Amino acid sequence: MTSIRPALFPLLLVILSFGCPVIAGVIENMDSIVAVVNDDVIVRSELNTEVSQLVSQLRQKGTRMPPKAVLERQVLERLIIRKLQLAAAKQAGIVVNDELLTRALKNIAAENGMSLDEFHEALDADGIGFRRFRETIREQITLSKLREQRVIRRIEVSKQELDSYLKKESGRLNQRSDYHLFHILIATPEAASPEEIADAKSRAEQLLARIRQGEIGFKEAAVAESDGRQALEGGDLGWRNAAQLPSFFIEPLATMNRGDVSEPMRNSSGFHLVLLDDFKGGERKIITQTHARHILIRTNEITSDDDARNRLAQLKQRIEGGDDFAALARSHSDDKGSAIKGGDLGWTSPGDFVPKFEAMLGKLGINQISEPFKSQFGWHIVQLLGRREHDNTEEAQRALARDAIRKRKAAEEGELYLRRLRDEAYVDIRLSDS
Repeated sequence: MTSIRPALFPLLLVILSFGCPVIAGVIENMDSIVAVVNDDVIVRSELNTEVSQLVSQLRQKGTRMPPKAVLERQVLERLIIRKLQLAAAKQAGIVVNDELLTRALKNIAAENGMSLDEFHEALDADGIGFRRFRETIREQITLSKLREQRVIRRIEVSKQELDSYLKKESGRLNQRSDYHLFHILIATPEAASPEEIADAKSRAEQLLARIRQGEIGFKEAAVAESDGRQALEGGDLGWRNAAQLPSFFIEPLATMNRGDVSEPMRNSSGFHLVLLDDFKGGERKIITQTHARHILIRTNEITSDDDARNRLAQLKQRIEGGDDFAALARSHSDDKGSAIKGGDLGWTSPGDFVPKFEAMLGKLGINQISEPFKSQFGWHIVQLLGRREHDNTEEAQRALARDAIRKRKAAEEGELYLRRLRDEAYVDIRLSDS
């Protein structure tokens, strides 16, 4: 019997830890309600399943378990937020059809070296169940689409923001480029009162004192106390490039040693504690750039693949016979942007072209002209004019900075969006009655 690769099995457990919604109305009398979320409910069996799976994951990681009541509270809050997101997605008309879902499942199966049928059998054999896994993936795609619609699409990064970020952070980014962090968030409500802010600060300071005194481990504290999205993973943020971190993290991290825990840091979400697990230094980014020119012939109802290939073969013969490449590109190429420059594409970096075009360039010697070849844009001949080593550090930092600002905004806006969902919802927690 085919089985799921061991390396993927923990991932499947993490995915499945998000669970499947319980259909209202199919609740046995013995399955008590632990929370009412608007028009939906969470029942004891659903909570127990989630808690059981989380306990298994924490034990595998060697994380000390918080009290059961604390763990249940954290897991229940995760379930509540998920219910609210799924309801918001439904209201927004977000639907994951079977075709999209099947493509996603085939990709997961392929990553595990299996066909979809083999993957189906392996899930059933390992006791996971294909049907449940399928609906869990549908749910995760739905939540991803909701985040894209309500958060990601609304984020913009201005040139002024980018320049300001680089001016402020570039010096430190060159010193430490990547960090492995663990994180605890003591959240404050939106438009928090001075009393609520003071209470959250006090909680963060008391928790920091307990951690530094060795009374509680940072990961255990994250599971028990953090309001962050990675709380149930011990607060593990994984490796993050410095450019991807909130700006108020950077200054404390620049002077912290491995194993240090920061003082409480405040932003609009609340008070943050960060454990610096490890870091890496920054290096210059040297890349190989290429200079090339090309002629493109697009296919259509009149021009077939054979026609395009033959025309380019004739043009190549003329160039090799002494005709000017630039003149022929100006008169024959369908790439109007480069045609007016004689087909010249300028100096370009890895990733600027589609894979087939880059692969062909990689095969050519200087001044060599390729045979006609096809890409998604049509048929080409390309001439390699030169290669050079280029220090791409500044460009790379700008790209990272732009991505970092977007990710930071996405994280902050995502947290605020979830908080608004929670604050505006009717939630009746009945754990004490179950």
